[in-house]
Amino acid sequence: MALTGEAVAQPEDSFPADAAPPTIRRIPTAIADLDAIVEGGFPEGSVVLLMGEEGAGMREYVYTSAAKLTIVREDPRLRSFYLGPGCDDSVLPERVCYATFARSRDVVLREFAASLNEDYYRAFRRATVFKDFSAPYFRRTVVPATWTEPPVTPLGAPSENLLEGLVAFLEENGPHAMVVLDSLSDFVDAETVDARDLVSTIKGLQRAAKRWDGIVYLLLTRDILEPRVERMIVDSVDGCLVFEWSRYLRSSKRQRYLYVEKFTSVLPHLPMEKIARFPIMITTRQGLVVVYMERIG
Repeated sequence: MALTGEAVAQPEDSFPADAAPPTIRRIPTAIADLDAIVEGGFPEGSVVLLMGEEGAGMREYVYTSAAKLTIVREDPRLRSFYLGPGCDDSVLPERVCYATFARSRDVVLREFAASLNEDYYRAFRRATVFKDFSAPYFRRTVVPATWTEPPVTPLGAPSENLLEGLVAFLEENGPHAMVVLDSLSDFVDAETVDARDLVSTIKGLQRAAKRWDGIVYLLLTRDILEPRVERMIVDSVDGCLVFEWSRYLRSSKRQRYLYVEKFTSVLPHLPMEKIARFPIMITTRQGLVVVYMERIG
């Protein structure tokens, strides 16, 4: 089972020469300063790779985004407060879907509760559709079943393929949703998943997402995969946000940074002064926020 499809030839008169370009609607990131820079968010149908060092902000990004978008969807009067003025014409996903492989729903919720405020936590918990793939993930490992506990919605037959289960979940829940896959680092580490199959699935996912009109976030810890496979994954997605740690000169203090490594439908529209890496900070009250811009090059 794969997220692929045959190309269908279109009649010549299906694309009249004077046809207006399609309207590009955007989904907010819910990081207000970032949304202001990218003109309201990322285009619907985007598959975005969040790649970086552990602890540099990848999960806090999706936690903040999911919680704020949920709060605004449930109470539109709070739109300007949570999303800022740059997202007035942006569209909100209908749901948040969170798929995990080695991490359980309980682990994700505990981490969220320890990181962000209670309002964000409650919004994330009540509105997120979780899918725990830990049963097939750990099935071929030495980890005893008593440690991992069966997921709430088990895949069923012990022989069921991890990729097939993921595809079925995405087909059912992907349309008009914010989807998070946490994480590709765990996913490719499973013995049943070949790196080539992973890349092919991401390529198919990138095509399928254009029909779903939502947004898909893929998490990947940097330098876990072979450099060639990592670059193939970056090449297979619409956008790539990089999260990294840096040190201040003559100081042991560390700073988190975010920058857009690739985004085919976003970067060409940004003025040069806005192509930057963004120092970020994470607080329990606001989640992940951009502090200020720092020019690259």
